[in-house]
Amino acid sequence: MDGLETPWPLAAHLPGVFAEDDLAQRFTAGLDEVFAPVLSVLDCLEAYFSPHLAPPDFVTWLGGWVGAELSGDEPDLQARGTVAMAARLHRLRGTRRGLAAAIQLAFGVEPEIIESGGAAWSGRPLGVIPGEPEPRLEVFLKVADPGSVDVRRLEDLVAAARPAHVPYRVRVLPLDAPTPRRDPKASPTGEEDGR
Repeated sequence: MDGLETPWPLAAHLPGVFAEDDLAQRFTAGLDEVFAPVLSVLDCLEAYFSPHLAPPDFVTWLGGWVGAELSGDEPDLQARGTVAMAARLHRLRGTRRGLAAAIQLAFGVEPEIIESGGAAWSGRPLGVIPGEPEPRLEVFLKVADPGSVDVRRLEDLVAAARPAHVPYRVRVLPLDAPTPRRDPKASPTGEEDGR
């Protein structure tokens, strides 16, 4: 960091006998140049722990601390938003809402999600069990240019944010395509199924 000055020059704290000593003054000036970045970081330390204020290279490291799903090639604002939302998304992990929020953060598009789950409460035993007997999860991402979406990254994100026991299927479709509705009793098809 060329030209960064320290707010506390060492020469000012030397005993008076060194005030006119050229060697001591040059030596402490060199140390000031070495310590200035360290003092600057320490003075701004709390900003390093805020994803909105931290330097860009530190945001990725901070993302590792909070378990943010970063690929490393996101735009700066998107990476900062993902790191800032990571803790909240962990509370929703494994839910439809959490999966939708994670995909929207990563791709900027709200997905359509079809799932087999359900929840209900009953005051009587042996009530109707909600949902479908076979677990399934289908995620459809509709975008203007399906070829521009990194499907592998989408699959990795869905695999990480879905309920662990639920098989999944990911499809990227053009904006005007209808969302396919699969018969829940049919077996999953081919190459897009999560494993």
